[in-house]
Amino acid sequence: MDPLDFLTDKQLLQYFRCSRTEMSCMEQPHTFLNQLRDHHFIPEKMHTKLIRCKSKEVREKGVYQVLDWVEAERPNSIKVFWKCVFRDHLLLQYPTLRLLRNRLLDGSFTFYENLPEKVEKEEGEEDKKKKKGSAEGEDEEEKTRRKKKNQKKRSESVEEQPSTSTQSNPSQKRKVQRPTYSSPFSKNEKADIWTWPIYKTQLPVTCGDKEGTLNRDKLAKGKTCIVVQGRWFTPSGFQEFGGKKSSKNWKCSIRCRGTTLGKLIQEGHLTSPDFKRRKSAQAKRALFLSNQSAGSITESEENDDDEEEEEEEEAEQEKEEVFKVTCGAINGMLHKDRFVSGSRGKSIRTELRWMTPVEFVKGESALEDPSWKKDIQWEGKPLSVLIESKILVIHSLLCKCKLCSSTAKDRHDQDNDDDCFICRSQGNLICCDECPRSFHQRCHLPNVDGAMMGDDCPWICTFCVLRASQSWRYPKQITYQEALTRQISDNLLECQYLLLCLYHADEDHIFVADPCIHVGNYTSVIKTPIWLDRVVEKLQQNLYQSVQHFVSDVLLIFTNCATFNRDNAEFRVMGERLKDLFEREFKSTFSIQLQHPTASNSQ
Repeated sequence: MDPLDFLTDKQLLQYFRCSRTEMSCMEQPHTFLNQLRDHHFIPEKMHTKLIRCKSKEVREKGVYQVLDWVEAERPNSIKVFWKCVFRDHLLLQYPTLRLLRNRLLDGSFTFYENLPEKVEKEEGEEDKKKKKGSAEGEDEEEKTRRKKKNQKKRSESVEEQPSTSTQSNPSQKRKVQRPTYSSPFSKNEKADIWTWPIYKTQLPVTCGDKEGTLNRDKLAKGKTCIVVQGRWFTPSGFQEFGGKKSSKNWKCSIRCRGTTLGKLIQEGHLTSPDFKRRKSAQAKRALFLSNQSAGSITESEENDDDEEEEEEEEAEQEKEEVFKVTCGAINGMLHKDRFVSGSRGKSIRTELRWMTPVEFVKGESALEDPSWKKDIQWEGKPLSVLIESKILVIHSLLCKCKLCSSTAKDRHDQDNDDDCFICRSQGNLICCDECPRSFHQRCHLPNVDGAMMGDDCPWICTFCVLRASQSWRYPKQITYQEALTRQISDNLLECQYLLLCLYHADEDHIFVADPCIHVGNYTSVIKTPIWLDRVVEKLQQNLYQSVQHFVSDVLLIFTNCATFNRDNAEFRVMGERLKDLFEREFKSTFSIQLQHPTASNSQ
């Protein structure tokens, strides 16, 4: 959700008036002017004339006149103007535009509602003076003399302003109201930013080094409510995105201007739905502790007041609790929110499918068998321990929830994941008919056209298509060099699969978006930035000719990571991990002969 959607056209026009001077002083404004021309905000002739200006002073004055013309001729398109100039490539090039956008986001700019009326009043007085002089029948010389005299008086009392019009009629010139950056609050007024007009429906939030926008209404309804560059997250998902997965409490790790969301909720500034309270970590550990160990826990509880206080504040089951379970040689993940009983509720996910606990033990057989409680193991303990401790609750035989339903449709709805396999957030998902994976239409590669989806039309994801076709696509092994020389048009499936593997593995979204936007000095170290979204864009635009071109760009992502993070072992290791994954999947996908060198050594 764009923050501009929370402001009225009147407010955006007012902000435009107060920002013209700053925009006119931007260094090398050619790209800025090209953007205005391309989006039909200024005529071609005006653009051409200004682009040819060599003098910096003349160019600045010309840019100001262009912006003045935009206000006069395009006042009803002011929101489109701001969206046009707040594009990523312009924000990256012009610090002034980044500053202007940040002022709208953080509330540091105050909207002066009376500003337009004040300007119009002053203009009316100018018109009155002009009409009076004309009525007295002044000759041309007297009019010129009085005009110079009036201009001199104005220059003595008013700070000199840039010219705002190419016309000479003073009644058509506007004084520039410079933006004021002082606090919008009076001396004794509490500066609660969540009460500012711009924040009535949304708030700027941070978690770690990530920034996003929180939609108040969506939070109150328990929906995905935090948007980052067009991608929606739940609070727990945003916490994980911000690198705070281990925190376990999004109300303490997500902040609005330094204040935790937990405090805003507690004070009534935000509304959050009620969720099931999480069992404290101490209670979970105490399940299998001896009396001696339990005593040490009691002592630690007394010494860790801060940790206990955080646990008590948790009022949301931010993510479903997941338990790694085994039955013999079979591994799976049991999801608490799907658990019902042995034969109902497909709560255990394996690599290939969702199963009930009984199916997990006996394969296709779904007959009730009490042995599943002891045959399924969690951390070396039978599953019955979780049931006896009330962490897992068996539903009544009379329960009518969808998980307990025996209808074919309700059981079929449990065959796929509840979160997107790529971005790990919920929403409108499409489900693969061959595996448990679900995707947002735009997260999957290739993107899924809504017209392709129908009730009677099965859909298979890229993972399953590749698995089913790999045997005949590569009947024999090939060398690494042979794989690189293949035409990209014949190997889109393989490239899309490899990208989906990287997106899924990049849980913190470190390599997804343009790093230049988030890291101020990135371009001073890295001369050729590249990121996953950009690779996808180039792939979709047919900018790669061979597989080698594609591989070079992907490996450059991790080379840049190693170069930029020489002193940051954590991020460097992330890059190395994803690079190893890519090289391993590349050899497997293209059936590379194992004796040949890895992708990195062949470059």
